[in-house]
Amino acid sequence: MKKVVLATRNLGKVEELERMLTVAKIDVQVLGLAEFPDMPDVEETGSTFAENALLKARAVSTFTKLPALADDSGLCVDALDGNPGIYSARWAGVHGDDKANLDKVLKDLETTGSSDRRGRFVCVVALVFPEGHKNFGREVTRQGETAGEIMAAPRGTHGFGYDPIFQPHGESRTTAQMPAHEKDEISHRGKALRAITPDLLALL
Repeated sequence: MKKVVLATRNLGKVEELERMLTVAKIDVQVLGLAEFPDMPDVEETGSTFAENALLKARAVSTFTKLPALADDSGLCVDALDGNPGIYSARWAGVHGDDKANLDKVLKDLETTGSSDRRGRFVCVVALVFPEGHKNFGREVTRQGETAGEIMAAPRGTHGFGYDPIFQPHGESRTTAQMPAHEKDEISHRGKALRAITPDLLALL
């Protein structure tokens, strides 16, 4: 079976990609970084989602000697000048502290005094191949976006990150109130992964 490494230690993201590949009937084994415990952290020094996704994908592909998929994603809030954006995972100062990051966004919005609650989730997925692979040197990026509103208080227990305060346009629920399969249909990451699925099929 063909393999691809998803550049994350987040089991939720690995399961998300596995669900989508199953729906797309693509027979690919998805490995997470949990299976490569010696893989060093990659410093996200890029200034865009695409740059950070490519940095991670290149590093993981080089280390594992396997094709690698990496995503960089975040919440962009209009009243916060597009922040937290690429800093979404560490907006409160500690990488991966979901509650602190979410609370800081709500506090920052309150501080602005703005009634504009518009925001969007953005995800860029990058696919990179290792030396020796027939497609070595080829790099693919695909982007997905989901627009919505930032709620005044968290709702729901599913998902992760900013899901409890993000209500997509046309929905009465936050993404944290949606079952996984429904969230996959409309999520920024779901859109980006579906966009790159044909590339996986053609290039792996």
